[in-house]
Amino acid sequence: MSHPSIFAQSTPDKIAFVMAGSGEQMTYAELNARSNQGAQLFRALGLKTGDAIAVFMENNVHYLPLCWAAQRSGLYFTCISSRLTAGEVEYIVKDSGARALITSAYLAKTAAEVAPLIPGVKLYMANGATAPFESIEAALDAQPTTPIADQMSGADLLYSSGTTGRPKGVKSALSGLEITDPGTLMTVTRGLFGFSEDMIYLSPAPLYHAAPLRYCMSVGRFGGSVVVMEHFDPEQYLALIEKYKVTHSQLVPTMFVRMLKMPAEARTKYDLSSLKVAIHAAAPCPVDVKHKMIDWWGPIIHEYYAGTEGNGFVYTNSADWLAHPGTVGRAVLGIPHIVGEDGNEVAVGEEGVIYFEGGPEFQYHNAPEKTAESKNAKGWSTLGDVGKLDADGFLYLTDRKAFMIISGGVNIYPQETENVLIGHAKVQDVAVVGIPNEDFGEEVKAVVQPIDWADANDDFAAELMAYARQHLSAIKCPRSIDFMAELPRHPTGKLYKRLIRDAYWGKKDSKIV
Repeated sequence: MSHPSIFAQSTPDKIAFVMAGSGEQMTYAELNARSNQGAQLFRALGLKTGDAIAVFMENNVHYLPLCWAAQRSGLYFTCISSRLTAGEVEYIVKDSGARALITSAYLAKTAAEVAPLIPGVKLYMANGATAPFESIEAALDAQPTTPIADQMSGADLLYSSGTTGRPKGVKSALSGLEITDPGTLMTVTRGLFGFSEDMIYLSPAPLYHAAPLRYCMSVGRFGGSVVVMEHFDPEQYLALIEKYKVTHSQLVPTMFVRMLKMPAEARTKYDLSSLKVAIHAAAPCPVDVKHKMIDWWGPIIHEYYAGTEGNGFVYTNSADWLAHPGTVGRAVLGIPHIVGEDGNEVAVGEEGVIYFEGGPEFQYHNAPEKTAESKNAKGWSTLGDVGKLDADGFLYLTDRKAFMIISGGVNIYPQETENVLIGHAKVQDVAVVGIPNEDFGEEVKAVVQPIDWADANDDFAAELMAYARQHLSAIKCPRSIDFMAELPRHPTGKLYKRLIRDAYWGKKDSKIV
């Protein structure tokens, strides 16, 4: 049994979390009281076990208490990327069935556009509410700090984009257990990463991502302390390790890259000796980058491969990685299988789609067809990634699911961007691919076939990028646009996107002009 409510009794004055930039913080006693007020508010709104709320905020002091409030009220809580447009937020709020949306003044412009699109949803705003939003602080202050009578474990309902571009909600059945039940993540984080009540965890990523949210909440189940960065800055990150004597942290490879590119005097001026465990995931890490990080920080770097769906978990420590450079590890949850296009397993060392056998069940919310597509005839499930296994059972990722673009650890699906650009009156055809970016791993590139080749110029490229920004969040917009007289399509209509993508990655026999 472990939960902030327990530590509110045993270590009430211990810091549960602190915001790195503002210095705002909450003790376990304060976190417990505030999450109780949140639970009371949700019940006052008529929300019952199994209902849902949505949180659309940047990293701030209100975020984790709201998630804990939903967790102890038996609610689903959907954390929405602060980078999304009003239309994208509208879709997720409606699809999740959220009955309340909590946002912040930082996102007031987008929130104001969302409000009229979601009638019937209760609207709250933090840090200075503007109509039609009510102040979440005032609403919480009006509630008692005592627990609700019918506490039960809630769960996150997070969205992962699908290959069609529409986000997919990954929904698990509520456990029906007490709020203090530890769950499987606590077992994993204790066993692999040494999570404990003595830990100080530095979280440099947006809390709307699955891993940062779940790991920060996991720390709260151990009674440790979390330092939440509002935004990642490489030097501030190192300074925070020294300031708070951080013991654990989780990053994405682009953060490694940015730190490695700092001047040597800046990289070496901070005392990092307290750091015991650095976890990374979310995107493939270049082999040379990881070698440099292990040389710098020592063999404290841990890597895993998993998805929001939770159908499998693959892990490697530094020692195993050094013996198998490039691996993402061996499975600790689920049995991995590499399956060829014919549906049969391939030989050791050959590439294919990665499936997991025996992992936890999951479903895509309101999308039974997508759930069905993720499974094969044997009942194994896949995230759609391509990889291979070596003779020792170590997994290597050799491709991305459906040409998904991973930029700075953020998953971007090209189809949604293509669907927008094809709507431009002067565009005949379009393909969107990820191309190399030294800092972020990949960036979005659009290759456009204009109706009139005379439009294939810089002015039209700028017009298309502006057009994309009107309809999409910035992360999904192309950073650059190239033109082709005709995209490589089969007469059946199939686009050979691999030919386009491979040309930018310098693979042989690939030309786009």
